[in-house]
Amino acid sequence: MKNIYVGNINYSTTEEELETLFGQYGAIRSVKIIIDRMTDRSKGFGFVEMEDDAAADQAIAALNGSDFMGRSLRVSEARGRGGDRGPDQRY
Repeated sequence: MKNIYVGNINYSTTEEELETLFGQYGAIRSVKIIIDRMTDRSKGFGFVEMEDDAAADQAIAALNGSDFMGRSLRVSEARGRGGDRGPDQRY
């Protein structure tokens, strides 16, 4: 199982739309778009958990930089919350 970071998401994107997009590459375990508590709106990034690591790697390679709903997605393997975050993975 692999957790994937998905950044630069269109603010109107739903979790179902992300699931459909990534589902083309393999089985999805979960999808979570991060919501701002103050505004109750998307923060423009989320996470997709895929069952199979090889399928996840394929999805990352295919979707990173691709256009989705008018935005160029940033897709990479997610890093843990323990301080090993890159500049695109603040939460």
